[in-house]
Formats: sequence, structure tokens, C-alpha cells
Amino acid sequence: MYNILICDDEKDIVSALKIYLEAEGYRTFEAYNGREALKVCREQEIHLALLDIMMPEMDGISAMVELRRESNLPVILLTAKGEDTDKILGLNVGADDYITKPFNPVEMLARVRSQLRRYMQLGGGAVKAGALSIGNIVLDDRSKEVSVDGEPVSLTPTEYGILKLLMEHPGEVFSPKEIFRKVWADEPYGAESTVAVHIRHLREKVEINPAEPRYIKAVWGQGYKLEGGKGA
Repeated sequence: MYNILICDDEKDIVSALKIYLEAEGYRTFEAYNGREALKVCREQEIHLALLDIMMPEMDGISAMVELRRESNLPVILLTAKGEDTDKILGLNVGADDYITKPFNPVEMLARVRSQLRRYMQLGGGAVKAGALSIGNIVLDDRSKEVSVDGEPVSLTPTEYGILKLLMEHPGEVFSPKEIFRKVWADEPYGAESTVAVHIRHLREKVEINPAEPRYIKAVWGQGYKLEGGKGA
């Protein structure tokens, strides 16, 4: 059984998260500000923390900074839509992921499982020498294997080629025509629609929520790029 800390100054949110998590078999602990969260983490064996950013007494960012001095347990930030700057700051000081309120219960549980799996089974996400690793995605070109959160993902050769291209150049934007030339090794007739279809299928296999991708991003009017996945 995994122990999860829920920390938010809104009791209704804590209660809702508690219901969903305990229904999945997790044991939950409650806190309503950053100081209480740190106290729980010091007194209990916590395997994952859900931390709100905006809280009284000690906010989630300050609690995150303090927590990272003592522990590497996974932390998922609970954020409001207008907290983009704080969200990025939280990720920069050690948060592993974020969930925007109001949250989707299915997506929330998927993110919790994802972080717990990495923390408990992968030893902090160890990656084979020579493999490419971006966020939770690992691509081993020697064995032609791809995994997400340690779980193998079955890709077609074309999907594999697109992912490899993007992972080899993180943050770089490739137009559909460039992707077509490099992956198909052919002239890019009808490249936009063809590449778009394969990008959609690839997202369905490597993204928790393909409708709001964390990794494979579209740059309007330019093409596609791959980012780190932590709210990028």
C-alpha cells in the first residue's frame, strides 16, 4: 500500500482527492498548508505528495524547496489555471508534475500511478547507457525499444522514426515536410496530413492525455517539437 499526502487549503478538494485515491487502494494523509505537509512527511513514510501552490502560512513552492532538502519523493503540484509562473517555478525547484484544477479524476490517478511507478520500480528512472530519455519516455535505439514510465510501448516503424527524430533534437521545431523527408526519405507530397495522422497516433501511445500533450507539441504554422514533459 502506498501512502499519499494530500495538501490543499480547500477542504473540499482534499476530501475529493481522498475519495478517489482511497478507492484505488492508496492510504492518504491530509494537510492544509505547507508547514503541516512538511510535518507529515517527516513523521510518516510518504511515497507521493499532492501539493497545492497557493496556501496560507507556507505555500506549496516554499514547502517544495524545504522538502527537496530532505527527500526525493515524487511531488505533483495542484495548480489553478492562472498560476503558470508559479507552476514553472515549482517544476524548476523540484516538482515532478502538475495537475490543473478543476482536475479530471482519471487523469489525476494516471499521473499518480505514473510517478509512483517511476519512484518505486525504476530506482529514480535509471536509463541504459546510450539510450535517449526525455521526461518519462526512454528510447533505446540499439534494441529499438520504447518505454513510458517503465512500461513498453509498441510503435510502428514510422512512429518510432518520428519519435527518435524529435528526441534527438529536443526543443527543435520540425516542419511536416522536414519530418517527412527525414523519416520517409522521400519527397514530401501531402506531408502535412500524413505526418499529422502519425503524430496523433504517436501521442495516443506516449501521452497520458493526448488532447493536452506534455511531450509532442505543435507549433502553430511551423511544425512539431518534443519538450521535457514537466508542464512544458
